[in-house]
Amino acid sequence: MMFHYFNILLCSLPLNILSPSYEINLKSHNRSTLHTINTKSVKIHRSLCECNLYTSTYDNDPEMKEVMQQFDDRSAQRFKEYEEMLQYKRKQCKKQCDKDIQKIILKDKIEKELTENFSALQTHISTNDIPTCICEKSVADKVEKTCLKCGGILGGGIVPGWSLVSGLGYMAWTRYIAAKVLEEGIKKGLEVGLVKVTEIATQMIRDVNKVPSIDILQKITTGNFSDGVSLYDIFKTIDSTMSTELETQGYYDFSLSVQSIADDPAKLKWCSQKVADVTNAVADGEASVLTEAAPVTSGLNTAIIASIVAIVVIILVMLIIYLILRYRRKKKIHKKLQYIKLLQQ
Repeated sequence: MMFHYFNILLCSLPLNILSPSYEINLKSHNRSTLHTINTKSVKIHRSLCECNLYTSTYDNDPEMKEVMQQFDDRSAQRFKEYEEMLQYKRKQCKKQCDKDIQKIILKDKIEKELTENFSALQTHISTNDIPTCICEKSVADKVEKTCLKCGGILGGGIVPGWSLVSGLGYMAWTRYIAAKVLEEGIKKGLEVGLVKVTEIATQMIRDVNKVPSIDILQKITTGNFSDGVSLYDIFKTIDSTMSTELETQGYYDFSLSVQSIADDPAKLKWCSQKVADVTNAVADGEASVLTEAAPVTSGLNTAIIASIVAIVVIILVMLIIYLILRYRRKKKIHKKLQYIKLLQQ
């Protein structure tokens, strides 16, 4: 028993030693990390007694106010458009109703007048009295279409074609006459000019034997001249085309005299009468051709003008006939349509 007490006492001593050290350690730990325990409970719900039931949640939200304002504006605009559409529809319905009422009144009036008119007429109406179909073609319709086709053919094809052919023919004839006049004038001018050239050369050389005959000089043809002929042109052509040939045939003096006049046209002033004779010969030749061609030209002009006038008159007559028949056909069709409409009503 004593032994047990002794052991208990010995164990109490270490326990007493450890208890102060534990308290010291505990105090030092509480100073470094202090933990406080919240004993108050946190609410995880909201009770109705804490809020105002009659207050909107978004009264103070500017974005929600803007959205609501846009909704109100659009709704007002839609209601306004709907009201305007209703007003327009009402006006249209009113107009249509007025028209229908007027048609009904007019129809009743026409029926009353027709009843009064038919009562005074014969009650028996044969089938021949009723107008036939409008599609049936009468003689007037056929004549009208024929006149229209003829007028179109004449106006669209024959008149322009005839005018073109006549114009081309007249132009060709005019060119032929102009070429013929020029050729005849040059021919007459050469005939007189060669004689005058030999006379002038004889006066300059004073020896007839040194002047070639006209037969030698006739090698100059009308092809050497294009626009006309004069005495100076003849001298110049002889000098340019026949000087070598004349010199080889022994007409050297004649060639020199022709060359001197071709180089200096002023030498022809002393023989102005001969120059005038050549010019007059050219004019006489041209006048003779024009005189011979004048009847043919006037006949062509008269024929062309007469044909054109005749075609124009025919076109005008056909056009007048077409317009008259068209007016009569329209008037007749209008009467038939009115009669059929009255019968249908």
